[in-house]
Amino acid sequence: MFPGRLVQCSSLWNRIKNVKIGEGYCNVNHKFGSIALQNLPVVPNSNFCRLISTHNTLLGPLNMAHSEPRNRLANEKSPYLLQHAGNPVDWYPWGEEAFEKARSEDKLIFLSVGYSTCHWCHVMEKESFESETVAHIMNEHFVNVKVDREERPDVDRVYMSFVQVTSGGGGWPMSVFLTPDLKPIAGGTYFPPEDNYGRPGFKTVLFKVAKQWKEDRQKVNQTGTKIVDVLKKTTIFFDVGMADISNKVPSSKECSMLCFQQLAGNYESMYGGFGLAPKFPQPSNLDFLLHLAATSGSNSVEGREAAAIVEHTLWMMQRGGIHDHVAQGFARYSTDEKWHVPHFEKMLYDQGQLAVTYSNAYLYFEDELFAETVHDILTYVSRDLSHPEGGFYSAEDADSYPVEGASEKKEGAFCVWTHDEISQLLSAPLAAKPQTILADLFCHHYHVKKGGNVDPDQDPHNELTNQNVLIVKYSEQETADKFGITVEEVRLALAEARKVLFEARLKRPRPHLDNKIITAWNGLMISGYAHAANALNNEDYKKRAIRAAEFIKKYLYDREEKKLLRSCYTDKDGSIVQISSPINGFLDDYAFLIRGLIDLYQATWDGVWLEWAHELQSTQDALFWDNGSAAYFSAPNTLYSQLLFRLKDDQDGAEPSGNSVSVDNLLRLAAILDSADFSRKAAAIVSLYRSRLTSAPAALPYMTQALATLGDSLTQVIITGSRDNADTQRLLAAVHSRYLAGGIVILADGDTSSVIYRHSQVIRRMKPINDKATAYVCRKRTCSLPVTTAEQLTALLAEDQYN
Repeated sequence: MFPGRLVQCSSLWNRIKNVKIGEGYCNVNHKFGSIALQNLPVVPNSNFCRLISTHNTLLGPLNMAHSEPRNRLANEKSPYLLQHAGNPVDWYPWGEEAFEKARSEDKLIFLSVGYSTCHWCHVMEKESFESETVAHIMNEHFVNVKVDREERPDVDRVYMSFVQVTSGGGGWPMSVFLTPDLKPIAGGTYFPPEDNYGRPGFKTVLFKVAKQWKEDRQKVNQTGTKIVDVLKKTTIFFDVGMADISNKVPSSKECSMLCFQQLAGNYESMYGGFGLAPKFPQPSNLDFLLHLAATSGSNSVEGREAAAIVEHTLWMMQRGGIHDHVAQGFARYSTDEKWHVPHFEKMLYDQGQLAVTYSNAYLYFEDELFAETVHDILTYVSRDLSHPEGGFYSAEDADSYPVEGASEKKEGAFCVWTHDEISQLLSAPLAAKPQTILADLFCHHYHVKKGGNVDPDQDPHNELTNQNVLIVKYSEQETADKFGITVEEVRLALAEARKVLFEARLKRPRPHLDNKIITAWNGLMISGYAHAANALNNEDYKKRAIRAAEFIKKYLYDREEKKLLRSCYTDKDGSIVQISSPINGFLDDYAFLIRGLIDLYQATWDGVWLEWAHELQSTQDALFWDNGSAAYFSAPNTLYSQLLFRLKDDQDGAEPSGNSVSVDNLLRLAAILDSADFSRKAAAIVSLYRSRLTSAPAALPYMTQALATLGDSLTQVIITGSRDNADTQRLLAAVHSRYLAGGIVILADGDTSSVIYRHSQVIRRMKPINDKATAYVCRKRTCSLPVTTAEQLTALLAEDQYN
């Protein structure tokens, strides 16, 4: 059994729901429905995991851009689809051309879903999709469709729900067989090419499904219809089967306390984080707990414990190997409980969320380490995940060639070090103590060992033998005491060492970059930069957030229709291009961008961003709101014809759910624009999710946090005065210098043409006192006496009722 690194493309959904996918969370449990594979024997997954762990050695060069396109994917722009353009499989992109072929030829559809930085997707391509023999079987019996789950999360969610319901688990690559009318009949995740340990190989699966379709089409179709009926009943809202339609808003205090108890019960106190290996950052959990700590106060036992959980977890993550100490940024997750050995893939959505979390934590704890971590994250994103025009790329792969000309890629090759490498690169003496070599101090501080520091149990493919993943083993004070120098001298020495190693890493072959630009993830990153700009008083971060918003407006927004697109693409020459039939935006694209724009308004006080957020919220309501019940569907009504049904997410996972973020957006917009309609919508959403919020709120910590804001009423800090006035700036700085949980800051600058003045009677009544910038703190439609100095405002915000 090899826990951790065998879950490189695992579904976070399963970790949240505690659905165990075989021993070690190995992503290969294939349990099919009532057709095709029902009589195959089942064996322990530990044996199967051992079997497939050997397949990694077969991975030679991964053809990221095939020179000889052989199928229709060559016309696509998604990096993942282009990776498969040279396969002998006759791949189609998701769309009517493939569906019509399946209907006209009466063939089943084989649907393969993955993403460009997915390790096991690469494995299955190498073993099966690049095989002429396998491709011949696929082309003869099926219409084969490839989907990038990051482009089409709607397709992924619908069919992943089928795989999860029928197998008890899920992950990527996802492999599903569909009838010509898109009904699923059998599915799983990764398949090895040949039968082993009683498990069917991919060729066996193909033949069995094709035989069943040929011999008993009617039964297969009936099975598909029954499956869809079951899925609609069990997953169209969420897995408890039905939504709460009582229209009763759940108790915010009860839900918050239960959420705290559930998260605290799953907290791992030694190294921080939640649960055992694999460990994910889970920013939504940390954001909820920090909000609870700030609103409960230091006199609350729950508040103190919540604060301790957040502080310890953020500390341990920053010190761990999940944090890239040389080239900055955070990896997707840790394969062990110590945050030491990561899955080295880096995702944009993690960087955006963690930038917000660390920024808020810096304001709350006043710990400079958290401020340094924010700078660290944004240094990485600005350097490695940024398009020159301002958009943000999606991800960097975990796998890369260890050296130029190598025959195969290895996970983590770009990031790890041997003891000899570090000794050679850091052979200079310490400036503060010439008799000591820099390498000795560095190896001590970052736990570098001659035989490597990776536990063999975390390295089933032997890719990290004799390698070191940097992890902070000692505090700067402990290292200073060890070598007889000052803490400041330690910091300078480590910074110089990291600079040397960074330059050395630049000479290594880089991992694959997924340069697809996704609206939702860019929205998360805009929030990250905006929060950092405020918390750290950094003008460059503010400008970077503005450039990203302008990029989205230029390339991912239809000004006439007032609609968003899901993604755009970077061509070989670096220019931004679009596919022939652009993909419309999904709920996450709207919700995450609206959040980013509200945050950007809070950083710039430029009403243009708030105006756009308001406009997008109206479009979101028109495209996604369920008028028959409440809440937002994940996919727009314009894509309904290509889906069996539209889902409403009920999990805050690797990213918060669109409905969770929407509740927060609606409450903030309602407070700024004095909108009763937005408040009603927010209340309707949490009412619909009542059963989940009152039984398992830890699955929805972001929504639970928004519910707490709804229950307590959002605090409004209204500052009247010209944006460029020095007095106004001092008042704004006073607000930005603290973590304002459940609060919104509004600048009433006298511009009566702005969206704020047009909609809010409250703002129109607010005036400066004696021509001086003035601050009002309002809660539950009751405002404090006005104050005109930063000191007065700071004292007012420090009072318990606004804490």
